[in-house]
Amino acid sequence: MKVDLVLFMGQSNIAGRGVAEDAPRVAEGHGYEFRAVTDSTKLYPVTEPFGVGENKEDGITETIKTGSLVSAFINEYYLITQVPIVAVSASKGGSSIDEWQPGTPYLNDAIERLRTAKEWLGSNGYEIRRLFMVWCQGETDALMPKSDYVPKLTNMIEEMLAHGVERCYMIRIGNKEGTDLYKSMIQIQTDFCKKYPYVTLVSTLYAGMTSDKLNLMKDDGIHYTQEGYNRVGVEAGRNVAFHVQNRKEPVMYDPEYGGLYFSYKC
Repeated sequence: MKVDLVLFMGQSNIAGRGVAEDAPRVAEGHGYEFRAVTDSTKLYPVTEPFGVGENKEDGITETIKTGSLVSAFINEYYLITQVPIVAVSASKGGSSIDEWQPGTPYLNDAIERLRTAKEWLGSNGYEIRRLFMVWCQGETDALMPKSDYVPKLTNMIEEMLAHGVERCYMIRIGNKEGTDLYKSMIQIQTDFCKKYPYVTLVSTLYAGMTSDKLNLMKDDGIHYTQEGYNRVGVEAGRNVAFHVQNRKEPVMYDPEYGGLYFSYKC
């Protein structure tokens, strides 16, 4: 059986702060969770909150997941590719890019989860068609200058590439409600995705969710409602599937800049 192995990595807006009951259901056979920490002996149906129990004392611990974009992502991806995803959780709310550098506990744990998943799938009759990561992080580092953030982001991605990941698909961060605090990081991530050869931007939707018309923000104006996560999951799943199928950079509307996003790599 062919599957695509995917790590969902980053901080809280990929870990998920939504409402699990409002997330879409993943149909049997369309996607699975591999629980590398708590039970690496089988595949589980994907349910929300995705990855809530996958906590490691000396690695990634994230106990307040309440509903994520992962289910919506998997549904849209399967609709286009007809290939199920085996999803591995590796996200930590509030984490800085400094904590995802080669040799750090978080990145070591993510790599170990990846290794465990690959070995189990290979030993149980599964063929891994594609292996990639979906990354969403940057709010914690909003004030970090580009000269610091970009080399650290590059180091993290290249370490994952060295361990078999084919590509990093980035979900860009959005705006903090009522402030321009995240504007610089949005620009940094946009420029990086246009130039770096092993990363592809797959969703810009978070940037438009502070508008009164949408009203998809919650709590402290940093996190999103489950509807917001669902929308981002659909866009990201669609654009990753497009890239996997066609090996072309996706084009999408960018609410941050009021026009279409094009990559220089097109």
